[in-house]
Amino acid sequence: QVQLVESGGGLVQPGGSLRLSCAASGSIFSINFMKWYRQAPGSQRELVAHITSGGSTNYADSVKGRFTISRDNAKNTVYLQMNSLKPEDTAVYYCNAQIRGQNSPTRSYWGQGTQVTVSS
Repeated sequence: QVQLVESGGGLVQPGGSLRLSCAASGSIFSINFMKWYRQAPGSQRELVAHITSGGSTNYADSVKGRFTISRDNAKNTVYLQMNSLKPEDTAVYYCNAQIRGQNSPTRSYWGQGTQVTVSS
């Protein structure tokens, strides 16, 4: 079965950096777009960044200029480089991907989430 596994979260000070990764594995035929979402306690999940299969990207205004999404298609992995982190970036970060299975139609998959905490 297809699964997404995030890693790279942790505790950092304001102004610091982290790089998150999310690797897809399983019976994969192709991956369309890949996204990063985040959800802070008591808040709605929000879209942080989006990258298409062709490498086109977009970002939430709150992270534009600080975060960079990228992907390595050979590794079926998406990354989120987070710089100049702020306390308001604290959240659980989830990756999401539209994936076509080798013998199944395209559908959305979610990772388990990785905690990012920005605090002094």
